[in-house]
Amino acid sequence: MSSMKQLAIIGPTASGKSDLALSLATHHNALILSIDSLSIYREIDIASAKPSSEELSQIEHFGVNILAPDMTAGVFTFIDEYHRAFLTATQQGKNLIIVGGSSFYLKSMIDGLSTIPKISDDVRLETIIRLKNLEEAHCFLSDIDPQTMAKITPNDSYRIEKMLHLTLQTKTPPSLWFKEHPPVPIIHTCPILNIDVDRTLLRERIALRTDKMVTQGIIDEVAELERLYGRAPNSMKAIGILETLEFLDGKINKQKLLEEISTHTAQLAKRQQTFNTHQFALTASGSVENLKEVATAILTRL
Repeated sequence: MSSMKQLAIIGPTASGKSDLALSLATHHNALILSIDSLSIYREIDIASAKPSSEELSQIEHFGVNILAPDMTAGVFTFIDEYHRAFLTATQQGKNLIIVGGSSFYLKSMIDGLSTIPKISDDVRLETIIRLKNLEEAHCFLSDIDPQTMAKITPNDSYRIEKMLHLTLQTKTPPSLWFKEHPPVPIIHTCPILNIDVDRTLLRERIALRTDKMVTQGIIDEVAELERLYGRAPNSMKAIGILETLEFLDGKINKQKLLEEISTHTAQLAKRQQTFNTHQFALTASGSVENLKEVATAILTRL
């Protein structure tokens, strides 16, 4: 049995998660798995505030620069990355630090997911046809499984597609399938440390970070992303990118661009704080300094 230790650092955007993870990884022989819905994409460097190429070369990172911007990251993308990181850490006799702003994915891996059967080509084809009319597809599924569909809005094409796949493939209502195939956790024994930051201080840090993004060239980055990939990909709907597209369209000026990115990022940070404090059994919550001590104790424990 390997003596590899793992822990997760969560916290709102701009709370100092990446710096803390890097510092701990450097001092305690660890790899880093980033669970961030933007850093996973190549070419989205400034908008994602991902670690610099220098930082990425100091410590081996997983979950960074994996997908092209026109692909869609989902929970399975991060599950694959977790397995890769875990295996590499075990083989190299290193620890693993999971750090993430997109803690919904972390929660999914800790709680686990139900196994999904392989979807046949016939079912995929029928799903494509049914998805041409989302409302009808939602009604069709609601007749079969009102309980599951009550939680899915009629315009949520992503989840409707998943439910169509499952229903048509298994010929079973999804709620029954999930009951018969309970979720299996993917991440086991992982202390979770939550960075707790004062809201006023966090807003100041977000404003500074937004200024830095504009100085570093987010406008050119987004213009180039749009030229290469258009506006349809999921990644192009992220905070920072959406507002920059508005600026490029001439709808807002640079001052308004800074204000909008800051405001929307602060709103996201508030949602992240609420999610993190309510959805996890936290090992510790506190300042970066406090958590550094807790993490050090965990990673050096014999």
